Amino acid sequence: MNYVSNLPIIAIITPFIGAFLIGAISGKKKLLPWMKGVAVLSSLISLGSLLLLIKPILLEGKVATYWLGNWMPQEQMAIGIGLEVDSFGLFTGLIITFSSFLSSIYSVSYMEGDNALDKYYTLFLLLLGSMIGFVLTGDLFNMYVMLEIMTFAAISLTAFRNNLYKSLEAGFKYIVIGSLGSTLILLGTVLIYAQTATLNMAQISALIHNNYTPVTIFALAFMMAGYGVKAFLVPCHTWPPDAHMSAPSSISMLLSGVMSKTGIYGFVRLLYMIFFSVGAPKMELLIILWGTLTMIVGASMAIIQTDFKRLLAFSSVSQIGYIIVAFGVGLSSKNGVGVIGTLGGLYHMVNHATFKCLLFMCAGAVLYRTGTTDITKLGGISKKMPYTTILFLVAAFSISGLPPFNGFVSKWMIYQATYEAGYAPVTIIALIVSVFTLAYMMKIAQSVFFGEMPKDFEGIKEIPLPMSLSMSLLALACLVEGLFPKFISKYLLEPAAYSIYNLQNYIDVMFTKGFAEKMFKNRVPIPNMTYQMAGYWRPEAWFLLFIVILIGFIIGTVISLSFVKKCNIHTNNNLGDKYGVFTGGEKEEFAPIAGGDLFWGLKHNLKGYFGRLEKAHSGIVNDYVTWVICCIVVLSLYLFAAL
Repeated sequence: MNYVSNLPIIAIITPFIGAFLIGAISGKKKLLPWMKGVAVLSSLISLGSLLLLIKPILLEGKVATYWLGNWMPQEQMAIGIGLEVDSFGLFTGLIITFSSFLSSIYSVSYMEGDNALDKYYTLFLLLLGSMIGFVLTGDLFNMYVMLEIMTFAAISLTAFRNNLYKSLEAGFKYIVIGSLGSTLILLGTVLIYAQTATLNMAQISALIHNNYTPVTIFALAFMMAGYGVKAFLVPCHTWPPDAHMSAPSSISMLLSGVMSKTGIYGFVRLLYMIFFSVGAPKMELLIILWGTLTMIVGASMAIIQTDFKRLLAFSSVSQIGYIIVAFGVGLSSKNGVGVIGTLGGLYHMVNHATFKCLLFMCAGAVLYRTGTTDITKLGGISKKMPYTTILFLVAAFSISGLPPFNGFVSKWMIYQATYEAGYAPVTIIALIVSVFTLAYMMKIAQSVFFGEMPKDFEGIKEIPLPMSLSMSLLALACLVEGLFPKFISKYLLEPAAYSIYNLQNYIDVMFTKGFAEKMFKNRVPIPNMTYQMAGYWRPEAWFLLFIVILIGFIIGTVISLSFVKKCNIHTNNNLGDKYGVFTGGEKEEFAPIAGGDLFWGLKHNLKGYFGRLEKAHSGIVNDYVTWVICCIVVLSLYLFAAL
């Protein structure tokens, strides 16, 4: 059902107008409070515009359209830029606008000590407007334009605090790798346009459906690699750790928790719509393997980090791997299994945005009060910042997949989907990565919030109200999403999943009814959306989870004991500091554990593996560019062999 609305263009244009207004009054310190107000109000208007679309789109199943300049299709050919908002686009847009609105509130206090705030808020609104425009447009080239605005706004915000020692380096890495990803997407767009003579996604999907040529296969490889850069997929994941560590935390939360979703959105549109790959086993296998590799590498690198924000950046890489695996299963020809995979991917998208934004806000709160995110220099913060500590624990338990928090539901759906799709090894890996996630979250908890507090931090206090308010709303969302999965699924996830699979409706709404049926030789059946909610409250499911955790605990204990025996460590107080942290022989009442030493035993037993990973992440941009090029080559060879 078609639904013509001005709300999509309002949601997009409002942040751009806000950026223009702030630029017009920049340099006037007396107007600084107004700049903050413009940023918050623009974010709120964009969020409100999309909230007004919930009833017609999510609840009634309509698709909102808007043709810029009223350039309607002529003779079944799109000649203008059209906005087309289905349930999946609205779902992603709501994630973007809600998180950005909270970030704008958080920024009011968090950024108060910085200079050039007019430039900060201008770039912030450019980033917001471009992200919304990216997910609401129905035009492939307009997606690229929005992607470029998004990338350069994010690069500028990454290097915003250019007085810090790594900000400019992080910005340089981002501009090189990010521009390479954008160039690949542009090349793919050009190749598709050369084959179809149109840039409208609905029309491209109808024309290119099941009609692979060498040109379209190259286009697919280029665009997959390009969106792999935007979504932090291994080996295109090398820029986020530096960028997230250097950017203000109010921006890090958007880069990690929100902007990464635009890469995933591009992936889904590419695989599910433009190149309809549902029911293609070789494509399904490729995406699942790619996501699994991303899960493993991200978690492995996170566990050996000593910077709070850098650890969270690698953690995001790992969590994106879960989402990609889920959407890989969504390509399965097994009807019910594919639906569970897609629903699991959508659920983890919204969950990851929630708990990862909260985690970066917690890191920002620590930085705001202590001036550092080096976890080897922190400790005991909970004594002075108890509320921040509680919020951190909510986010930590959520990302680790512990019930009843939101991460458990989406991860359990992914476990079920991968197992029922016949990928049991992937299920086991996903469970192990969750254990790793809990491990490095507890490393942060012990090293930053508990243990002995350095004397330098005895005078710190809790964060201001605007920061606490934003964080509290995200913590509440973590609980709501975990406690009411059926409600979330019925009114948010199922409409989004249905719109992903219902390709004909997306095409017909943009043109005329029956257009897709004429273009397709055979209409693609829409999967049955009936499914079981992943056993969330089933006792046998909880028992199975307990058995898995117990086995993991036993294996970990055996490894630890073998390490103690090998190193001839005894539990007494006469040992050096290096070994005291493992024996419980701490002096006095404190148990300080340095961030780099908490998993020293694990790193020692797996020193070859971790050593190779650290060596591979050399920090040299030339190496990282080579990785992306190798990714393109591998994708091209695989796709030519598979399609």
